Amino acid sequence: MQPNPTLAAPVSQAERIVVLDILRGLAILGILLMNILGFAFPGVAEGDPSVLNEFGTINYYLWFGVDWIFSGTQRAMFSMLFGAGIILFVGRQLKRTEGLQPADYFFRRQLWLMAFSLVDVYILLWEGDILLDYACYGMMLFVIRDWTPRALIIGAGVCVLLMVARENRELYLRKSIIEKGEAVAALDTTQVKLTALQKEQLADMKTFKERSKHEAKVERMNNVGEKVRSGYAGSYAYRTQNYVDNLTSYLYLSLWDVLIFFMLGMAFFKLGIITGNAPLKVYAWMCVLGLGVGLGLSYWHVKLKVDYHFNWFEYVKHVPFHFYELTRTPRALGFLGLIMLLYKSGWFNWFFAIFRPVGQMAFTNYLGQSLICGIIFNGYGFALFGKLQRYEIYLVVAAVWAFQIVFCNIWMRFFLYGPLEWAWRSLTYWKRQPFVRSVTQASVDVVSA
Repeated sequence: MQPNPTLAAPVSQAERIVVLDILRGLAILGILLMNILGFAFPGVAEGDPSVLNEFGTINYYLWFGVDWIFSGTQRAMFSMLFGAGIILFVGRQLKRTEGLQPADYFFRRQLWLMAFSLVDVYILLWEGDILLDYACYGMMLFVIRDWTPRALIIGAGVCVLLMVARENRELYLRKSIIEKGEAVAALDTTQVKLTALQKEQLADMKTFKERSKHEAKVERMNNVGEKVRSGYAGSYAYRTQNYVDNLTSYLYLSLWDVLIFFMLGMAFFKLGIITGNAPLKVYAWMCVLGLGVGLGLSYWHVKLKVDYHFNWFEYVKHVPFHFYELTRTPRALGFLGLIMLLYKSGWFNWFFAIFRPVGQMAFTNYLGQSLICGIIFNGYGFALFGKLQRYEIYLVVAAVWAFQIVFCNIWMRFFLYGPLEWAWRSLTYWKRQPFVRSVTQASVDVVSA
């Protein structure tokens, strides 16, 4: 069958689902709460307030609060929205075109997203980019788009179990390093000659132990800071190499992590949960159980780090079970339930209306955060990497939020899409899309809002 490109087109403004735009806006701003640490701090200090001796200060309480309440939740919500977007995109194409054309547009869309990820990593120098993950895993989920909500939720549950298994496999591999090394260290070398393997095991254990010491962490922090602040070349060398070094292990770790919420987003879209069409009691149960269980487990998880004084060697040696994903999943569902309860109450329409344009420009805002934070923290800009206190980087977050909220609300008065949304759509359909908003379109949007 010959393709009919005249029928295929991006979603129109009249077809947009308002609550999805609002959720996307909240999530894309919320993601910066966690990403700012990677932009502003050397990795060793991001989640470890002992490195900069932040105990007893506002910086420590900020670390505790953010790690306890928000860690991973906004990214999870954004993943759910991306999963719902897969159903929306393919479903609309199936109504407009026939044959292989819907798949052609979908995979072209994902491949262009992969290309944008290269821009994010190798030009904007953001080593924490998630676009490659979404591009790859989105193509995988194309084949299960017709699964029932029940099958998708079961699939998400299986991915949770696999993620927990993956976390604990890593934990016990490190435990093995300690156990084998300590067993060798206990040998009387005046009576026993160590084999090459035993020497290697002892060296691995000692290296692990040394790297967990405060002095070693401070040294690594200072070395990274010098590289990133040394200019574009230094920032490029460190951040891109760090991205490549962690790419394989990260994709392996993030596979189940991302698929959990892609599948839940697809299921929730089909059930009407993520579009605001479910009964209030569904959102109430999500909120109460999700936040109750999630925050309780998360508090325990964070407290364990504190109890072992952020010494990863001692933490690994004594903690029997790693359960981060079991804290993140219910917290993310709890936040979704809370937001939907507030949205459906109708009392906060004015507040949520602020975030709709932000969500409509989520792609522009995501890459915009990489650009803005790169200029602020990398060596080719103001070179503030590692120079600000934790509370100060959250002032940067607030400033970026304010700028993006104001910018998006002004921009969407005059244009149909954000600049990168427009580029992505034009590349996907290989046709220049309308960009400037007409007077008629603007008045329709005002009425619908």
